[in-house]
Amino acid sequence: MDRQELEKYEEDLSLKAFTVLSRAIQSIKKRVEEDIKCLGINPTEFAVLELLYSKGDQPIQKIGEKVLIASSSITYVVDKLEKKEFIKRKPCPKDRRITYAVLTEDGRKLMNTVFPKHKAAMKEIFAGLDIQEKEILIEQLKKLGFHAQSM
Repeated sequence: MDRQELEKYEEDLSLKAFTVLSRAIQSIKKRVEEDIKCLGINPTEFAVLELLYSKGDQPIQKIGEKVLIASSSITYVVDKLEKKEFIKRKPCPKDRRITYAVLTEDGRKLMNTVFPKHKAAMKEIFAGLDIQEKEILIEQLKKLGFHAQSM
């Protein structure tokens, strides 16, 4: 292959990689959303609950960047979870501008029941890869993500 053919091949391969990655993400997200809908909460609500369950109390202002949802949607999601009595707001004692989202006892009970099922579903979804392939995939996706971020 000459240089021009190699460049075209690399461009085509990059487009194909993007398409394959996008379709894989769509398929995985669809399966996860089906799994979560059974719980009576949507994927965004689940993501917030999962964050609080895994990482503890979080400033409401920081939740959006951690679960990849728009900051304009956070208040709405927190309000919905608060109405369902899964979380509550707690003011920061040191800084009145900061309010934390905190799991309630009902929220913790829900996640104690649901999270193990979610982990099992993730294991089933990713069963198409062996352990080494998962490690390589994680490493390569991080590398790709950091490269795209740095552009």
